[in-house]
Amino acid sequence: METAVDRRPREGREAAGTVSAAQLRHALGHLPTGVTVVTSLRADGEPVGTTVSAVCSVSAEPALLLVCLARSSETLRAVLRYRQFAVNVLADEQHVLSNNFARGGGDASWDGVDHGPLQTGLPRLTGTLAAFDCVVHEVFTGGDHEIVIGRVRHVHVEDDAEPPLLHWRGGYVRLVRT
Repeated sequence: METAVDRRPREGREAAGTVSAAQLRHALGHLPTGVTVVTSLRADGEPVGTTVSAVCSVSAEPALLLVCLARSSETLRAVLRYRQFAVNVLADEQHVLSNNFARGGGDASWDGVDHGPLQTGLPRLTGTLAAFDCVVHEVFTGGDHEIVIGRVRHVHVEDDAEPPLLHWRGGYVRLVRT
């Protein structure tokens, strides 16, 4: 027997839309996130990439990964045109790469950025902990971002690598094993 879910707001809850973008960013800053760089290729075959913290697993069967990219992002435009992207998981010491690729959705400089191709030709940043080679599976609108779900075709993992780069409350923090 199916139970109906009451989706009406409960008393005492604030009405939707009362939280400002600044308040939301501040509150979300308390949620530590792994740091990745999503890469793809421009129409001319040149690499493009942007730092992304909104990445998560959707499904193991089939292997699906979710990334959120700003609608203003050049990387998003490349992903939607090329229909392929890679998610590079940054290592603890790669904060310089994170800062470089956080410069406005694809305007990052590739000068001096060590990278090579994955099996499918997508850019993989050297020294990353893992890289997911994806083909676009579905795209959904999510406010000022697009939610891109990718079907993972290949993975590259560095098992002996250092801890991941983490972002928390506006800065980078180190992971400590207990």
